[in-house]
Amino acid sequence: MTHAQPASGEPGAARDGTARPVPADSKTVLEQAEIGRALTRITHEIIERTRGAQHVVLLGIPTRGVPLAGRLATRLQQVEGHPIPHGSLDITMYRDDLRLRPARTLGRTQVPPDGIDGKIVVLVDDVLYSGRTVRAALDALNDLGRPRAVQLAVLVDRGHRELPIRPDYVGKNLPTSQHEFVRVLLTEVDGQDAVLLGVADSGAGRAQ
Repeated sequence: MTHAQPASGEPGAARDGTARPVPADSKTVLEQAEIGRALTRITHEIIERTRGAQHVVLLGIPTRGVPLAGRLATRLQQVEGHPIPHGSLDITMYRDDLRLRPARTLGRTQVPPDGIDGKIVVLVDDVLYSGRTVRAALDALNDLGRPRAVQLAVLVDRGHRELPIRPDYVGKNLPTSQHEFVRVLLTEVDGQDAVLLGVADSGAGRAQ
């Protein structure tokens, strides 16, 4: 494996929690209201599939999966009337390109006090691409406990899978070419909500 794993389906990006400038040549494919509607739809799908989200734990994959998990937890509580445990799952040390890029900033793993044993864990990320980030998240999760089931929620599925991974909940299926990038901006990190699509720099590494 020789590819890096940048964030948000964008070649050259990093999961470092920093705001990213908006490329001038990109176009907006989801605006704030559309992101809100997508998250509301995912919320109701989680409730239906898990029978009221009674045993659900949401774990966001840094960086932008974490605020998305928080938003989903808030929506689930508003509908169901009970708090939904949520936290974050750092995958840094489980990435399959670690030996190629060993110098990394560790993210934060924060698991709710009751843990994940016997729970339905919903992993949350912003963009699903090759599936390698999710594979790393599954490896990290295995070291934390034994959930009853693991599900995956993503805001955008851009295709081009390299591993047999499929999301359970999708905000938007966005067909792309491998020469394009998908960038998710969230208010908590970037000061605005948007999903952008643009042409990637031909010299940048491939996103995962």
